[in-house]
Formats: sequence, structure tokens, C-alpha cells
Amino acid sequence: VQLQASGGGLVQAGGSLSLSCTGSGRSFSSLNMGWFRQAPGKERELVSLISRNLISAYYADSVKGRFAISRDNTKNTVYLQMSGLKPEDTAVYYCAAGAVYSTTSSNDYDYWGQGTLVTVSS
Repeated sequence: VQLQASGGGLVQAGGSLSLSCTGSGRSFSSLNMGWFRQAPGKERELVSLISRNLISAYYADSVKGRFAISRDNTKNTVYLQMSGLKPEDTAVYYCAAGAVYSTTSSNDYDYWGQGTLVTVSS
């Protein structure tokens, strides 16, 4: 599976952005999809995760109530709608896919997109 992320950009604090990640290949619907981010000088962290069957979703405490993850398996696409953005949300955002619904380790994800930069100005 190849993943292509898009939608990053520059936004003012309090604004919104929507990220998309489209996957190639027929196995997209069998994979759990996550959004990670990595800020300069910091480790990569899991932001949100949605199960392959859309039943389960996870959000990091730092984004709860502000971000929403969704997916459309007919379009092989996962989305991350971000609102109430803060300067501390500035990072490169990566989508990732894995067979395991994992909130603990990025090593559980087998496929990664190339990353899209989100910059939030104060």
C-alpha cells in the first residue's frame, strides 16, 4: 500500500485545516489508519487512529475535542479535520497504516505516507 498525504499549510491560531491521505492497493479497507505528527526536535507521536471497520477511534489528549478522524473505504482515503488549531500543533503530519490497532508504537504501522507540513501561526 502506498499512501499520499495532502492538505497541510499555514493557518492562524484558531483556524482549521483538513488533511487527506489516499492509499493505493486493494487492502486499504483491511488496515487501521493513523495520523502521526512530528514537531522539530520532538519525537513522532500518534495524534489519531481509526479502525478498519470505522467502529473505533482514538485521539491523543492534546487534540481531543478539536480534531476528528474519518475514512471512506470506497475512496481509499482517511481524513483528519483539525479545528481550533494552536501553535503547538505545528508539525509534519504523517498518515500510516497497519494491521494492528495500535496506540502504543509507531513500529506497529507498516506503511507510511510522505508527510505534510502544518504550520500554525500565533
